[in-house]
Amino acid sequence: MVIQRAIDLSNTIEKNSQAIMADSEATLSKQKYSKKRVAEILNDYKIARVSREMSLLGRRDVLSGRAKFGIFGDGKEIPQIAMAKQFREGDFRSGYYRDQTFMLAIGELTVEQFFAQLYANPDISEEPSSGGRQMNAHFATRLLEKDGAWKPQTSMKNTASDLSPTAGQMARLLGLAQASTIYRHHPVLREHTDFSVNGNEVAFGTIGDASTSEGVFWETVNAAGVLQVPLVLSVWDDGYGISVPTSYQTTKASISKALKGFQRTKNEPGLEILTCKAWDYPELVQTYEKAVELARKDHIPVLVHVEEATQPLGHSSSGSHERYKSEERLEWEEEYCCCRRMRNWILEEGIGSEKDLEAIEEEATAEVKEAKERALDSFQSDIDEERRSLLQVLKRVSEEHRESGVDRLANELKKQRGPLRKDIIRTARRIVRRLRGTTSLSRTELLQWLESMEELNHKRFNSLLHIEGERSPLRVGAILPTYSKKSKMVDGRIVLRDNFEQLFKNYPELVTFGEDTGMMGDVNLGMEGLQSKFGELRIADTGIRESTILGQGIGLALRGLRPIAEIQYLDYLLYCFQGMSDDLASLHYRTAGGQAAPVIIRTRGHRLEGIWHAGSPMGMILNGIRGIHLCVPRTLTEAAGMYNTLLKGDDPALVIEPLNAYRKKEPIPDNLGEFTVPLGIPKVLSDGVDVTIVSYGPTCTIAENVLPELNDAGISVELIDVRTLLPFDRNGTILKSLKKTNRILFLDEDVPGGATAYMMYHVIDEQGGFNYLDSAATCLTAKPHRTAFATDGDYFTKPSADDIFEAVYDMMHESNPSKFPALRE
Repeated sequence: MVIQRAIDLSNTIEKNSQAIMADSEATLSKQKYSKKRVAEILNDYKIARVSREMSLLGRRDVLSGRAKFGIFGDGKEIPQIAMAKQFREGDFRSGYYRDQTFMLAIGELTVEQFFAQLYANPDISEEPSSGGRQMNAHFATRLLEKDGAWKPQTSMKNTASDLSPTAGQMARLLGLAQASTIYRHHPVLREHTDFSVNGNEVAFGTIGDASTSEGVFWETVNAAGVLQVPLVLSVWDDGYGISVPTSYQTTKASISKALKGFQRTKNEPGLEILTCKAWDYPELVQTYEKAVELARKDHIPVLVHVEEATQPLGHSSSGSHERYKSEERLEWEEEYCCCRRMRNWILEEGIGSEKDLEAIEEEATAEVKEAKERALDSFQSDIDEERRSLLQVLKRVSEEHRESGVDRLANELKKQRGPLRKDIIRTARRIVRRLRGTTSLSRTELLQWLESMEELNHKRFNSLLHIEGERSPLRVGAILPTYSKKSKMVDGRIVLRDNFEQLFKNYPELVTFGEDTGMMGDVNLGMEGLQSKFGELRIADTGIRESTILGQGIGLALRGLRPIAEIQYLDYLLYCFQGMSDDLASLHYRTAGGQAAPVIIRTRGHRLEGIWHAGSPMGMILNGIRGIHLCVPRTLTEAAGMYNTLLKGDDPALVIEPLNAYRKKEPIPDNLGEFTVPLGIPKVLSDGVDVTIVSYGPTCTIAENVLPELNDAGISVELIDVRTLLPFDRNGTILKSLKKTNRILFLDEDVPGGATAYMMYHVIDEQGGFNYLDSAATCLTAKPHRTAFATDGDYFTKPSADDIFEAVYDMMHESNPSKFPALRE
């Protein structure tokens, strides 16, 4: 239905343009513009007017209470139309929340879809960008089929899912552009024509001028100049960042002037920097023709500074720009409104008459109003149907429970204008509370109705955090590493390195990059020598720029590659954490299953000495990256198995390799690249009956070393390595152990209340472990501060073997003080 309406709108615009062109034969006698060109210009003006009306009516609906919040693209219509003219199938947009005109112009947004998102319609057939999960003007094309299979991107015009954090769209722009470079120069991938045709695709980025103050913008610009990737980055400059003028935002009050040193020269690569006025339609068209030709043909990054843009409706529906703009500025903005200037230019050039333009404007207003009403009716009709179904149930409830007050609550719901689903469900839940302690057929029917609606609303609002089909890595079972008499004991890094070598042979789309990853093979030599075998295109060094290392991974993954983005140490993850949390972790969820970016973030951490290299901020990570699998291997063989598992699925993941394992000896498996570690399935390292210890990574290894001493003290410990924290213990391994031991210690080197509290919640609360405790569940963690330097700093800051022994012994002393006398009395 939505596609048909888009076709109908396109046909209407074409017919109207032809009619206007026929009325303008006298003008055409000048032969300055061909009939085709006249039709194109008038069509462009029609799109601009449609978009402006969308902004006007959308803001009105927010202020009247029909919609919750609104942010609109007014003032940017004409430059976005000029940009859209150069956008082809296979290209990608990584933009921000004012690009509605661009999306209209490339045919990837209808007026009804725009308003469906404004009303938060959860039906993806009505609101395909996010199924009502994102606020308005946050666009995305659906890159995945319903079964999770990738659609052919080269026959689509593609948009990466928008996000609100300012400049957050910049980092992944780099990866979207770099993918074209890899596809162009990687001979094996030239067959992957669903994702690229000889690397001819351009990544289009858009950003508001004030947001160029963010560090990730500068990282992206710098990295683009170094890598020479085909991106066209447009900066819409309307002079303000909400109320703060450009003079407070940018050196020289001009991003193009501030970036002058990035301008490429004959002898030095860099960026091509172009400027143009937001209200000058011919100049905009010429500028974007030049910009995109450079990027598409020669892979030269281009920045287009679009100056003198306006924002007629202010920043958003939350406030008024009259509060901070002078009368002179407001008058100037009215005069230099891009739609108004294009209108004047059309008249001056004789392309159309006043009558022609008035007809276009009237049609635009009518079309937007009609489409808005259809979107609202579609959104409200589903809710009204759910209200009707509940009222029918409540009628029967009222007949059986006359004194319950059901009639009053039902009538309130019946009379309510424009109810939300919240109002309907809340009414049902209130009535269920009133009927507590009663039994009847109608109450049973109400409970069944409520259960069915909760299931439906779970799908609407709480589903699809991860891939759910055949491409889910959670479906990958265990394949154990195999060994033979020829299996040698080697440093753990050798297991990792040789496994990576096999993966690069098995997956031609696999690439990796990071600080010291390329020539050196990472700081711990886990990829030693692989660059010489697979080339700099696939195993590459980068600058010190964690935000855009992650962004490269997201962009490359969106375009069908399998990137491993390396962050050198766990402490440095904080530099790119915003992108992990706001973009990558929520991508599959916020597109309602429409997009996936299976990037693997590889890092290393724990126990390295020193304040800045011994961090273990697992609580922060756990709470910030739901949607990304979190793997915490104890050995590098297990780490290798996790990489093997993750590459079989399309979910993103973070793998934290244990720093103290690189030089420890491990047998090298015979089936490198094949053995797998199932996600969310803990491993029991030792059987015991007295106490369960739950841990991961290096502290798990320390606990393992304490087991002989505990055994000598008469304590039988069941030690469990959780292996992954996200997901956590999917088969209830820990609860089974707790049922046997009735005592449990959660152990790690995070701060108090971090990952141990997370593990305790899952076992004691969610799994019901409280019912099996004979002693209080205990957590043993690091101190609540950074790790002090050197060996003593580590010993007195993080859990040691002595701490673990004493924590377990004290639990047994409490239980049986005669058998386990106090250690310090």
